[in-house]
Amino acid sequence: MLLKHEDTICLVCQLTLPKTNDHLDPENPVLKSFWGRVKVEMASSCYHFSKQSRVQQLLHQLKYKGVKEVGRKVGLWYGQELLQAECYQNIDYVIPVPLHKNKMKQRGFNQSEFFARGLAESMNIELNCTDFIRVEDSKTQTKKSRYDRWENVAEIFALQADSVLKGKTILLVDDVVTTGATLEAAILELKKYRCKVLVATMARA
Repeated sequence: MLLKHEDTICLVCQLTLPKTNDHLDPENPVLKSFWGRVKVEMASSCYHFSKQSRVQQLLHQLKYKGVKEVGRKVGLWYGQELLQAECYQNIDYVIPVPLHKNKMKQRGFNQSEFFARGLAESMNIELNCTDFIRVEDSKTQTKKSRYDRWENVAEIFALQADSVLKGKTILLVDDVVTTGATLEAAILELKKYRCKVLVATMARA
C-alpha cells in the first residue's frame, strides 16, 4: 500500500525487504561464486531472493508488468549503499547486461537498464547502454544446470569497436544472479578490452 507521499514502493517495504549487505562483505556469496572462474573487483546484490517473497513480487512487477520505476527506485537506494564501500568508488561507467534485439523487441525494454539508471543517478556515474551488446539470442536459462547455463551464454556479448568503455572501470548491472553464467560471459568479454569489472544486481537467489 502506498501513502500519498510515496511512489512505486512503500516505505515499509523499502525498510523490511531482506537486504544482503554484500557490499560490506569481501567474501560475500556473489563474489565467491566468481572465484576460480573470472576476475571481478567486487560483486554484490541488494536483496535476498526467494520464491513467493516480496522481492520476487517486486522483480515480477518490473520484468513482466513493465513497472520500470521499480528498477530505478531500487537503483537509487542501492547506489547510496554502495557508496559506503570503498571498492565501489572511482567507477567510470555503469552498464546493464544487454538484451538481444529479438528479446528487446518482444519485451519492449531491458529491466536491468532501469536498475542501472537508478544506480548511475545515485552514484553520479555515467550510464552507457549502447556500447556493450548481445550478439546471440540464448535460450531461457530456467531449469538449466550450471554447466548448461554457461554453455548457453558463451560468447554471446560483444563490445563496439570504437567503444569508450575500453580500459575503463565498469559497474556491470543485472536484475538477478543465480549461477552467474550470464554475468561471467559478459565479464569475460569486457576483460578482453582491459576493463576492470564490478557487479551489482537487484537480488541473488
